[in-house]
Amino acid sequence: MAVNSPLPVAADLKPVAGIDIGFAQAGIKKPNRKDVLVMRLAEGATVSGVFTLNRFCAAPVQVSKANLAAVQSGGKPIRALVVNTGNANAGTGEPGLANAQATCAEVAKLLGCDAQQVLPFSTGVILEPLPIAKIVASLPQAVANLTADNWFNAAEAIMTTDTQPKAASRTVTIGGHQVTMTGISKGAGMIKPNMATMLGYLAFDAKVAQPVLDELVKYAADRSFNSITIDGDTSTNDSFMLIATGAGSLVVNEAAGADYEALRDAVTDISRNLAQQIIRDGEGATKFITITVEQGRSLEECRKIAYAIAHSPLVKTAFFASDPNLGRILAAVGYAGVDDLDVTKLDLYLDDVWVAKAGGRNPDYQEADGQRVMKQAEITVRVTLARGEASATVWTCDLSHDYVSINADYRS
Repeated sequence: MAVNSPLPVAADLKPVAGIDIGFAQAGIKKPNRKDVLVMRLAEGATVSGVFTLNRFCAAPVQVSKANLAAVQSGGKPIRALVVNTGNANAGTGEPGLANAQATCAEVAKLLGCDAQQVLPFSTGVILEPLPIAKIVASLPQAVANLTADNWFNAAEAIMTTDTQPKAASRTVTIGGHQVTMTGISKGAGMIKPNMATMLGYLAFDAKVAQPVLDELVKYAADRSFNSITIDGDTSTNDSFMLIATGAGSLVVNEAAGADYEALRDAVTDISRNLAQQIIRDGEGATKFITITVEQGRSLEECRKIAYAIAHSPLVKTAFFASDPNLGRILAAVGYAGVDDLDVTKLDLYLDDVWVAKAGGRNPDYQEADGQRVMKQAEITVRVTLARGEASATVWTCDLSHDYVSINADYRS
């Protein structure tokens, strides 16, 4: 059960003009489940994305990056995305690349575009051959049910160990223009993005120039999907895509000005929502934890310290046990890699409880107060360094017995 994360309601997910969605049941890993997704984009849409920095990146990541690069070099625009779950098509060598390209070719044939105008994505088990025959056989079904209101089905079609679909939608007014945006994401384990999330797709109906969208996706990812971690593992398949369908009245041609900033902030806000849904549904998670490091000299050092806390198995298991063994947090700060850190100036707070003062236990701290906070489902850890004005926030979860069980049985 996801931590304080209600199941999305299909009726609340707004269609975005300029994008149609279809799904199918290919039986890739399990029968009778949605596991193939097709998104068809209107002419005039622009697409940009960020991908995993894992050197063992999956075949679909390689093909998607190449097809996007072709657009930036003057090629035809992206017209479709295709996603499968149940198999990552990673660690599959040349046959994996051929299968990813064959998937694009089949989608292109069905939609009347070029294979290079299709972006493929996969998620699931690594080192297993992609069952390309099953996927190809399912694509006509996915194309046949292309509609604008299939977002909830789309969210279900990209799940792996997720306990529930992840989606968000909203309408904002920017410069007098109404903009509708809807997004989905998936992920519950193997989450420490080094760019974005496991899989995330966010569409909105503004018309955005390609260079502007390229900048916007990086900005939003850094403040959302690049600020989460469940287990510290960067997947081979991480991909986060922004799709500006161009079907609305808002036009943004430069990364400056009030309209751009309003769009940037709205996109970042919904991206953060989608990223946090992943943490709330972390494998075996019982706690949602916000970690903020303040008064640092740079964003980089603040993020180093925040991630050191968030990745520590000792810290995460203490949260699971509701055990205020908070010296573990100080230890994580100390080994984060900020070599000139003066720990005698450091303060540590657990929600409203001042735990450590000037690098040592706050004389007024009572363990009962720490225990009270540790029992909560949502907890904020705040560290102040007293050495600058930079700050960073990351979101994580606890580490429970169920995490081990889920990953021990993942392939069954």
